[in-house]
Amino acid sequence: MSVNPQTIARTGESVLATNRVLRNTYLLLSMTLLFSAAAAGLSMMMNVPPGVSLVTSLVALGLLWFVVPRTANSAAGLVTVFAVTGLLGFGLGPILNMYLKLANGPQIVMSAMGMTGGVFVGLSAYALISRRNFSFMGGFLMAGILVAFLAALVSVGAALFGHPMPGLALAVSVMFAVLMSGMILWQTSEIIHGGETNYILATVSLYVAIYNLFTSLLHILGVMNDD
Repeated sequence: MSVNPQTIARTGESVLATNRVLRNTYLLLSMTLLFSAAAAGLSMMMNVPPGVSLVTSLVALGLLWFVVPRTANSAAGLVTVFAVTGLLGFGLGPILNMYLKLANGPQIVMSAMGMTGGVFVGLSAYALISRRNFSFMGGFLMAGILVAFLAALVSVGAALFGHPMPGLALAVSVMFAVLMSGMILWQTSEIIHGGETNYILATVSLYVAIYNLFTSLLHILGVMNDD
């Protein structure tokens, strides 16, 4: 059986390209997480009011939807990524301060951080080691996120009008925790199998998944601890 040298060359180039995207994604992801943590720390020291979280989240969402896709193939994309992660991190400060004021708040925050890190490392390692293709999860995840987002809007709206729905809010957090775990698995698989070749887009996707997973676990653990 003859082996086509061109086929071998193309396969080698594909593997190198995938490894490059994977390496750049994890490098940029680690930098954005550190930057986001610094922004959160600054926000906590400034004792920023809770309303800032909503404003920064909305601005970051606008950048994610309208700016990141248009700048992902240029140097401006890096600036946009740090702007998004910095805004989300800054908005996380008031939330962390709120939890840290609880009797067992530090334990809740540390547990959420540890669980988030464990889920990310575990699912990423599984995708990398098993080399399974999880592209079939894409449609399910998008539909699930849309449903969870709509449910979150209903929950927030009910709370704003003086009719909080704690059960729905908890269900939304559980949905997001599950969906973001699936997003980590799916996005890592996309990089490995060449479905995602832009490390900026891959980084943003993984960062958002980690961020939402962490905040969802914060809420879940807070409820479990009757806080």
